[in-house]
Amino acid sequence: MNLFNRTALVTGAAHRVGKAIALELAAAGARVILHYNSSEAAARETLTELHGLGARALALRADLKQPAEIDGLFDRLAAECGALDVLVNSASIMETGDAATLSLDAWNRSLAVNLTAPFLCAQRAARLMRSRGEGVIVNITDGSALRPWAQYPAHSVSKAGLVMLTQVLAKALAPTIRVNAVCPGPVLKPPDWDEARWTRVGQNTLLKRTGSGYDVAHAVRFLIENDFVTGETLVVDGGERLR
Repeated sequence: MNLFNRTALVTGAAHRVGKAIALELAAAGARVILHYNSSEAAARETLTELHGLGARALALRADLKQPAEIDGLFDRLAAECGALDVLVNSASIMETGDAATLSLDAWNRSLAVNLTAPFLCAQRAARLMRSRGEGVIVNITDGSALRPWAQYPAHSVSKAGLVMLTQVLAKALAPTIRVNAVCPGPVLKPPDWDEARWTRVGQNTLLKRTGSGYDVAHAVRFLIENDFVTGETLVVDGGERLR
């Protein structure tokens, strides 16, 4: 799919990886719908940056834990744009916990944002895409989908589920809509980490360095533009999973 003059919704696009994806799609000529929840200030800064690049962009807020707000998001999108060509499910939460003592509320929060919301967004997006005759969905997972992170039990399960959801949707929505996933490794330093710790993580990859949000964004763009790829998960981790 050529992104020029296409409409793309990126969830969780106010900052970090979501922002990098939004900027990449805008650079390819897409109109970007920037979704955010609580990060209003960051969303406005990203929107200003997109407009400064000459991109057509719009910011819409929704709490993806609430199905009614997902419906509202897509209703507003349809009213503003009339169509949708690309959905990137990038919004995510990441909570620590011990699997033996993790609360049901913490479990439900992670699955609601990281797995249920992408499913519901894909359902609503598919309706709009089918009216266009084609569409692309890209889900953003992470390394916990491939190798469990004991300190993040609900997160790991939700991201592994997102890989399977990608394959299920690829079969269910073919041939009109393609569905793929990107699985980033160490591409953005967690805010509470120091540089020394982040450098050590990079040394544990085959490439002996960390990546950036734009490495993920380039992978997303590839999966959108390559019309003969569906049901795949593209790992962008510098070879970390092979160590």
